[in-house]
Amino acid sequence: MQQPKHILPTIVLAQFCCTSLWFASNGVIGELAANFQLGNSALGNLTSAVQFGFISGTLIFALLTITDRFSPSKVFFVSALLGALFNFSMLWPHNSLTSLLIFRHFTGFFLAGIYPVGMKIAADYFDKGLGKSLGFLVGALVVGTAFPHLLKGWGETVAWESVIKTTSGLAVFGGLSLFLFVPNGPFRKPSQKVDLKAFFTVFRQTDFRAAAFGYFGHMWELYTFWAFVPILLATYADLHQAKVSIAIWSFVIIALGGPACVLGGYISQKMGVRNTAGTALFLSGCCCLLVPVAFLLPYPSLFLLFLCFWGMVVIADSPLFSTLVAQNAEPQLKGTALTIVNCIGFAITIVSIQFIAYLQTLTTSNGLYLLLAIGPLFGLINLFTKR
Repeated sequence: MQQPKHILPTIVLAQFCCTSLWFASNGVIGELAANFQLGNSALGNLTSAVQFGFISGTLIFALLTITDRFSPSKVFFVSALLGALFNFSMLWPHNSLTSLLIFRHFTGFFLAGIYPVGMKIAADYFDKGLGKSLGFLVGALVVGTAFPHLLKGWGETVAWESVIKTTSGLAVFGGLSLFLFVPNGPFRKPSQKVDLKAFFTVFRQTDFRAAAFGYFGHMWELYTFWAFVPILLATYADLHQAKVSIAIWSFVIIALGGPACVLGGYISQKMGVRNTAGTALFLSGCCCLLVPVAFLLPYPSLFLLFLCFWGMVVIADSPLFSTLVAQNAEPQLKGTALTIVNCIGFAITIVSIQFIAYLQTLTTSNGLYLLLAIGPLFGLINLFTKR
């Protein structure tokens, strides 16, 4: 079935605009710390608050099967408005660390009605070629994730209040655009009642488990890599006395994952979704194993090229795993299945990030990044053996 040409671009635009809320505080953390007398741990605490909010949001959305019982476009719109409101609340002049943590938690909570719901809407429209469609969608998320690093690279030319106002305004615009121009898709099969057992029943299907567990392995590596990109750059610069613009290169390395997602979607139409996802996961696993060697490279350009390649393959499989999850879930629980997998996947990211961060307090060895390979290995075993 041929869909109107404006549907996919509108979903992609809305996804980018709304997910810019995700790391809004990261881009202005210095100014937030100065204005509200925050401690050195503010960045980690505020980032974790968003992640925990997203996890709690996806858990509640999944348990109540909200995405499958109500119009996804309306859920997306309401979530975008509320997420923008809590993001905007960072401008309150009487904020403290506690209030900022609360506001960031609820921003993350309502992102649960944006990111997985956007994928659900795409799945309702594109039954065939879903991998390509989700490639564009996740690519928008990736660029939105990298955006704060670009803002930081601009330095003092952008006021921190303007960043918060802009991201909040973008979220309202994105939510309204999707609500007005993207109605319920032709492949949507609404659920009629709350199904509290759905959180567990979706895993009964073998192919669904294979796709979900592959995604979990991918998530063990992904967000930890993104979080530590600036540290990888700074470490190399110190080792080799090299001049590297950490903020700009962090943006480039992460943002390259956007076009990589799109490219992976097109490749999957030739190679198949499972094989393409597996190839990307294998390559990113190899990058995990090569990190200690990469730090020995005498030329900064080679190290940056290595990180750029890693930045592409580490995320290229994400929309493909979501495609496999959507394709192997029961139609009436497709939205809930995507939300559940997102919930567990993001919980894994917190464990991974905290684990690597803790090891950094015990050792200065760059060999600790080898442990990121655990995720790709786990994902590959489940993707190709448990079918």
